[in-house]
Amino acid sequence: MPDHIATNRAEWNRAAQEYEGPGREAWEADEPHWGIFRLPEAQVGMLPRDLEGKDAVELGCGAGYVSAWLARRGARPVGIDLSESQLASARRFQEEIGPRYPLVHGDAERLPFADASFDLAISEYGASLWCDPERWVPEAARVLRPGGELIFLTHGILAILTIPERDADGPATERLRRDLFGMYRMTWPDDEGVEFHLPHGDWVRVLREHGFEVTDLVELRVPPDATTRYAWMTAEWASRWPCEEIWKARKR
Repeated sequence: MPDHIATNRAEWNRAAQEYEGPGREAWEADEPHWGIFRLPEAQVGMLPRDLEGKDAVELGCGAGYVSAWLARRGARPVGIDLSESQLASARRFQEEIGPRYPLVHGDAERLPFADASFDLAISEYGASLWCDPERWVPEAARVLRPGGELIFLTHGILAILTIPERDADGPATERLRRDLFGMYRMTWPDDEGVEFHLPHGDWVRVLREHGFEVTDLVELRVPPDATTRYAWMTAEWASRWPCEEIWKARKR
């Protein structure tokens, strides 16, 4: 097990309880919403229009609400996550709210699925943030069928360049705080987890090298009066620059 996988597994087992409330709210939501500002699917357009009968895998499913949204739209999802505690929350929500679908304990860098098993691979702050792109992107390509789609949401690169080192130092500002070139694996002084952040050019390279054609990059813009529970970002900032971005790619 790579060191960042072991570290992130321990961190998410510890933090799972903090995300139980938001996870339940997402399970109970009538419509999908995305990112730290909970932007509605009607505004964002993250999901494919036709999910009926599609085999889907959520890479780093956490509490599993994205897979629940997929199932309600006719897909056949499977959720995989490295955290036993997060999967326990997902199972509890399946029993209390529904729907049910398979949950797998594992990590997105070593998927326990056969080649060409899925039509869609999706991640919202799962593998897209906590796994090594040089490991999880080729695994996503392997388990997708030809023409299958990869969709993932992660931090916007400008947000990562401008947020302070510590949450206590306040939210993102207009000042660049770190280098863009060479950005890849990152840790923060007040967070035990290991994150991965790539400049746009590097994302394009990684996706193309592993058999994907980039079909869209959606840089999210939020209303100035939007709210979030995360201290590192404000709606005023995110209404001017993208704090989150959605990548869409198709397997050639």
